[in-house]
Order: sequence, then structure tokens, then C-alpha cells
Amino acid sequence: MKKIIILLLVFVLFGPPVIAANSQDAGQKGTQDDGIKAEDSEKGQGADQVQQVQTETEQQTQNRGEEENLMIQQRVQVEAQRLNEIKQTIQQKAKEMSQEIQQMKKTEQNVYQNQNEVRLAVHSLLTMEDVLGGIGQQVSQIATEFNNSVQATIKAEEAIQSRNRIVKFLVGGDEEAAEEIGQEINRNQERIQQLVELKEQCDCGEEVRTMLQEQIANMEQEQDRLQQLAQSEKQAKGIFGWVRNLFGLGT
Repeated sequence: MKKIIILLLVFVLFGPPVIAANSQDAGQKGTQDDGIKAEDSEKGQGADQVQQVQTETEQQTQNRGEEENLMIQQRVQVEAQRLNEIKQTIQQKAKEMSQEIQQMKKTEQNVYQNQNEVRLAVHSLLTMEDVLGGIGQQVSQIATEFNNSVQATIKAEEAIQSRNRIVKFLVGGDEEAAEEIGQEINRNQERIQQLVELKEQCDCGEEVRTMLQEQIANMEQEQDRLQQLAQSEKQAKGIFGWVRNLFGLGT
């Protein structure tokens, strides 16, 4: 009986604090569990947001890539169409030049036939300005200068070709015309070098670059022909020139 009473007293005295402590511990544990769950939830939401941002970034990158590819394709198509138009224009110009020659005198025909390649090259460069990118305007300017030179060399070559054979036999070739051609050759060689340098800077397609090189080659070939013509004309001294050289009377 005494033991029962003692147990009751112990329970009354110490039971409530123990129960309260246990309840408090349970409450704290529950709070901690709730905090962990909330933290896990936030982490999950953060991971979802990161994944969403990555997905959106990848989609934007893909869209930009598709847009760039589309722009490149459109540029290639436009350039191809423009090149076709340029080729047709060049062919038409060549046909017109050929028809013009048929209306000329024999001497003029020979001169223009010789210089038609470079004339056509000049026309081609002027026509190609809009497909040469940033160098288009510079190339066009050089082509214009070259065209002026062609007119000068045509005039000088006409003087050589039309020179009377008897006069040439007696006094030799037209040194003045030959000298004029030589001066134009020197200027044109500088222009050709400028074109070569510009070609290396050209932000254009391979076909455009090839067309540009073809025109440069035609110009170079014509300068070689003119050089030979000028040298031949200077070497034609005639009878009087031979006599002057023979007796040391040359100037």
C-alpha cells in the first residue's frame, strides 16, 4: 500500500514535466521535419527553375542558329541569282562589242579586237560592284580608271596601226605612241596590283572571287600584249634611224 502511494506521489510530482518535455521534443522534431521538408521543396523548385532556364536558353540558341542558317541560305540564293544576271549582262556586252567591230574600218577593227578582252573585263568589274561586298566601290573606281586608260591605249594603238608603211620604213615606228602606251602600262600594273590585294580582302563567295580573278588575268594579259607592241614600235628605227646609228648621228 505504501509503495502504491509513493508511486502516485512520484507521478504527481514528476509526471507532468516529463510528459511536457516529451511533447516539446516531439514538437521540435516535428518543426525540424517540417523545415527539412520545406527546404527540400525549395531546392526542388530551384532545380526546376534552373532546368527551365537552361531549356529556354537552349531553345533560344537553336532558334538563333536556325535564323542564321536561313539568312545564309537566302544570301546564297540572292548572290547566285545576281551572278546569273551579271553573266548574262557580260554576254550581252560581248555581243554588242562584236557587232560594233563589224561597222568599223579594217584598222579600227584590228585595234578593238585586240583590246576587247580588257574592255569587257572593265565592264565586268563595273557590273560586279554590288556582289563584291566592302571592296565593291574601290574595285569600281579602279575599273573606271582602267577604262580611261583603255581609251588612251586604243588611240595610241590606232596611231601605230594606221602609220603609213613608207613612213615607217623611212623614219621608223611611232615612238610617241609607243611611249604613251608604256606610261599607261605602268599605271595599269599598279591598278592590277591593287585589284589583287582587294581580291584577298573580298568577303564574297568562291564563284565571285573566281570571276574577279578572271578579269584580273584578262587585264594582265592585255598589258603583256601592249608591252610587246610598244617595244616593237620603239625598235623599228627605219632607214634614217639606221643611218643615224651607223654614222653616230643619233640623239
